[in-house]
Amino acid sequence: MSTIKLVRLEEVDVRKLWSHEQYDFSNWLAKDENIDLLNEVLGLTLVDIEKEVFVGSYRCDLVASDETTGQKVIIENQLEASNYDHLGKIVTYVSGLDANVIVWIVKEAREEHRSAVEWLNNNTNKNVKFFLIEIHEYKIGDSLYAPKFEAVEKPNDFIKNAKMQIGSGGLNKSQSERLVFWTRFNEVFVERGKPFNVRKATTDHWYDVAIGISAVHVGITLVNKEGCVGIELYINDDKDLFDSLNGDKSQIESELGLQLDWQMLDDKKASKIMYRIPGLNFDDHSNYDALMNDIIDKVVMFVKVFKKHVRAYGHDTEENPFYGKIICGNCNCYFSRVKCKNRKWEFIEKWRCGS
Repeated sequence: MSTIKLVRLEEVDVRKLWSHEQYDFSNWLAKDENIDLLNEVLGLTLVDIEKEVFVGSYRCDLVASDETTGQKVIIENQLEASNYDHLGKIVTYVSGLDANVIVWIVKEAREEHRSAVEWLNNNTNKNVKFFLIEIHEYKIGDSLYAPKFEAVEKPNDFIKNAKMQIGSGGLNKSQSERLVFWTRFNEVFVERGKPFNVRKATTDHWYDVAIGISAVHVGITLVNKEGCVGIELYINDDKDLFDSLNGDKSQIESELGLQLDWQMLDDKKASKIMYRIPGLNFDDHSNYDALMNDIIDKVVMFVKVFKKHVRAYGHDTEENPFYGKIICGNCNCYFSRVKCKNRKWEFIEKWRCGS
């Protein structure tokens, strides 16, 4: 009988990964793929991330909004044990930025600060919610580091149960059905091992999936009137990119094994490349699990194939840092957004004239 070798899960000091809260951790957390890790713990979908927002003489680390509710969210990072200085700052930020949700991320939450956050949730304005989150980092042997957010204190009534929302009468039938669909979709998604970033279940008809390239994303759309689910590559504002991909139409469709609907949308800034999966019926959920697994399979294929082709045209990747050319008004030459490293070996962006 063979012997199975086991190794211990080792916790790593977060300061080994992020030595500076502002330059290292805040910049890391602001990226889409990393903020989604926090979204999973908060039950939010944070978008429009701003860094270093001034409140008087203080600077709030991150300010965002929740895509579902539109509420303003502030995030204060502290890569050490919680202290009263940072507790005082988050209270200042609440009033100074008129925030609805406050997220205080610490290396270690002291008991007195846990009690303070609990008291704030129970005794302050019901429209203001406080989260106290610990950040931990783990590795197994020589593996890569794995960050983990853990909620130490959170408002008791913040995350609403989907069934309660539906039964409250506050949603119409379409909204209720979309919430049911996305709630079950996330469950199936987790059972599949989360092959892409999970998003909070909402009443929206869409579910966006980031692919690590800002110019595009993959979208899932529920079209109940047509009885189908759309899987699409959404190109924000780049007709040249659409034309380039359209030039490889045969190859892309061959790699996907699908016939796609190529929509230039001449009257709009955006363009779409779509595939439709039949079988959506809000009045019959019997095929939902099979339909959702098919959706996940198609999204994974879209991400893999289109990410490769978009990168081949040099869009927004570290492999080709010249992206987003702009005409100079003085010399009629191009400006290019260039990624480079500063003295601290951090990636920054500069604009340079093509002349």
